[in-house]
Amino acid sequence: MFRKILIANRGEIACRVIRTARRMGVATVAVYSDADRDALHVEMADEAVRIGPAEAAKSYLNSAAIIEAAKASGAQALHPGYGFLSENPDFVEAVESAGLVFIGPSANAIRAMGLKDAAKALMEKAGVPVVPGYHGEKQDAAFLAGEAETIGYPVLIKARAGGGGKGMRRVDQPADFAAALESARREGESAFGDGRVLVEKYMAKPRHIEVQVFGDGHGNVVHLFERDCSLQRRHQKVIEEAPAPGMTAEMRAAMGQAAVRAAAAIGYSGAGTVEFIADVSEGLRQDRFYFMEMNTRLQVEHPVTESITGLDLVEWQLRVAAGEPLPKRQEELAIDGWAFEARLYAENPARDFLPAIGRLTVFDVPDGARIDSGVRAGDRITPFYDPMIAKVITHGRSRSEALSRLEIALEQCRVGGLTTNAGFLVRLCRHPAFAAGDVDTGLIGRAGETLLADPQAPEEAFALAALSALGFLKAAADPDPWGHIRGFRLWGAPAQTVFLDHGGAEHALRVTMLAPDRFRVEHNDIETELRVQSADGRSVRADFEGRVFSATVHRDGNDIAVFFGGHGHAFALAEEAGHHGAAAPGGDRLVAPMPGLVRIVSSAPGARVAKGDALVTMEAMKMELVLAAPRDGVVASLPVAVGDQVAEGALLLSLEPEEAA
Repeated sequence: MFRKILIANRGEIACRVIRTARRMGVATVAVYSDADRDALHVEMADEAVRIGPAEAAKSYLNSAAIIEAAKASGAQALHPGYGFLSENPDFVEAVESAGLVFIGPSANAIRAMGLKDAAKALMEKAGVPVVPGYHGEKQDAAFLAGEAETIGYPVLIKARAGGGGKGMRRVDQPADFAAALESARREGESAFGDGRVLVEKYMAKPRHIEVQVFGDGHGNVVHLFERDCSLQRRHQKVIEEAPAPGMTAEMRAAMGQAAVRAAAAIGYSGAGTVEFIADVSEGLRQDRFYFMEMNTRLQVEHPVTESITGLDLVEWQLRVAAGEPLPKRQEELAIDGWAFEARLYAENPARDFLPAIGRLTVFDVPDGARIDSGVRAGDRITPFYDPMIAKVITHGRSRSEALSRLEIALEQCRVGGLTTNAGFLVRLCRHPAFAAGDVDTGLIGRAGETLLADPQAPEEAFALAALSALGFLKAAADPDPWGHIRGFRLWGAPAQTVFLDHGGAEHALRVTMLAPDRFRVEHNDIETELRVQSADGRSVRADFEGRVFSATVHRDGNDIAVFFGGHGHAFALAEEAGHHGAAAPGGDRLVAPMPGLVRIVSSAPGARVAKGDALVTMEAMKMELVLAAPRDGVVASLPVAVGDQVAEGALLLSLEPEEAA
């Protein structure tokens, strides 16, 4: 076994590898960019080496700097994690040329599966079924449009390199093909350096089912059963589970054997995942699943496989890379129970899952669930990397038990300081179709606003936020007995008004102290009464209109987060009315939602636009963000041009005032 390994990654997966290596007695070396100098993975590793500035291209994609760090630290092997350089065959060859061991498959295996079109041709030869479509080299736009007509709409345009849903566009009619093709090419070029695509038949009710495979250097290949990854938004996974709902023993055997054939066809060694798409319009059938792609690395969702098998896949990776045979044979592997993984992201589901950036003022995780994370309270989610905060993993004897545990764990996650998808995930757990196991990749899209829109904060949350803003909760927690009567007046109940921003709207709340622990709150012409039974600075026990409940309230400067009833509600303190209010929908300005690069400008000063027209396309966090006109009107100014790098909140376009238009 290795004495020391370097982890060529960051965040959650770097921390995950460090934990297993430490248990195995293997020393670890972390690498970090300037943005990650104080990151958790740097703190956890035995030693750490700076490899460059914040931009991934100059740090985590800087293969020369990473290899030099490995050599200088005395590491014997290099674990790539997932993403970044994990599926780059040139990097594998450079690692091996430096006398180091790459903890993963060979460069040849990665090349064989790295391009979707070539991989599908190889799989056809190996007898693995593939999705109907065009997987050839010809990339002329008119030719591809013709192939789409032949395949029949709807079709799916997919970047032939990479993954993660980037460079993927669904097209429902011929008139939209050209624009979708260009968009997919741009995103593929940006994310993977390859703008070439393939075109496939889009299935009406597809399920994304993948099979975990493992090979070694002794000719052995096994599969560790399947995972269902059908719950997706923007072609990116949201919740994964193992095993797949409705899977029969016969179907599992057929998919497992196909996955093993795929891995054996390229002499695969290490952890890999063979991804299939299944047409379930008539249920799961052995003749309706097709090879989609193979990920030649450890998957983000590997913990659900670990949960149902009781294995540590990172340990298997290290042992195989060190030359050992697979620890178990196929007949020794079995499924125990059910597992789910939910990806907790800093993003806004109500705004098409737009990534959020900022500081994690609160990050408390529940007991009773496995939490894989690379951040802690006080860390920042930056625009440079993926905005995942944590993976929440639960296991149970049955699907319903594991899902119930996931819902409870998500409800108990306390994340403050930025917008997250936590509420969306809780609502998804409660969706009747998902709860029943009736899943497919279109479920989230069909559910629409019932999943996406965060509910308005209830009056209890407003009241607690107001008390926190005025310092009354802090006084209630004060061990000084005189602290409980601060603000109390002998000759009449004192009243104060506080202004809070919530969801972009400003709210005025008038709070009257009736007693040291009892308050009247006036909000939206409604009077309510709240009594604070106990408070310790974070946890609050309160009686609101006769209903007793517990909550967590956290204040960080002007930001206040209130957690209760399975939801988190964010407020911002404004010093006076109008001070902190956000622009109302349908306003005159289009601003950058985050730092990024201006890719397309589709209008000009003086042009008349309609609400919803695409005006500016930005690239941020390796995604294309299409920004639309907030209302009908005439463009007054357009201070940006293609190629401009803009900061968050930068003015991109303004409309003439409505009376002028």
